[in-house]
Amino acid sequence: MATLRLGDTAPDFVQDSTEGSIHFHEWAGPSWVVLFSHPADFTPVCTTELGKTAALSGEFARRGVKPIAVSVDPVDSHVKWVKDINETQSTTVNFPILADADRKVATLYDMIHPNALANATVRSVFIIDPKKVIRATLTYPASTGRNFDEILRVIDSLQLTDSHKVATPANWKDGDDVVIIPSLQDAGELAQRFPKGFTVVRPYLRMTSQPNK
Repeated sequence: MATLRLGDTAPDFVQDSTEGSIHFHEWAGPSWVVLFSHPADFTPVCTTELGKTAALSGEFARRGVKPIAVSVDPVDSHVKWVKDINETQSTTVNFPILADADRKVATLYDMIHPNALANATVRSVFIIDPKKVIRATLTYPASTGRNFDEILRVIDSLQLTDSHKVATPANWKDGDDVVIIPSLQDAGELAQRFPKGFTVVRPYLRMTSQPNK
């Protein structure tokens, strides 16, 4: 399997999970999806991550995002792990964990990097839009927990820039000023889209307040 690139269609699959058989594209429906992998069950960093995902269920739902995890262990192991996650992280896991014992999903999504973790999956994140297009990827080493503020920030940026002709600058957070894309030059459209005006720092760098705020 070739490495997946931004703009590729997220591979479809059917795989067992803690919520029964998942036909991925059908399960995703019209939602955004965050698909994230774990090398194995009962791993300490991943336990905190799955707990954090559950705790942020309201934030994901507000953005129209469905989280789904994948680990190479079987469903019965996942079920036991979920009990530990709920108890140690004081939450309730309310999203599916794929049981990828045959590494079908890991292979489709190029999650096995032999130089990094032998036959275990690397800890990847795929942000997938409602058209099933891969919009962002992040890969972490086993020792470093994922930054969920960053995952939510990337989703906010993608959803904003899909609906307005803007881009988000360095360290942008929801509510901060944004950049008008350079290809937008029509004065009438600029006035219509950005009635509060904008600041020209350079002809190619024009800052404006976030248009949906």
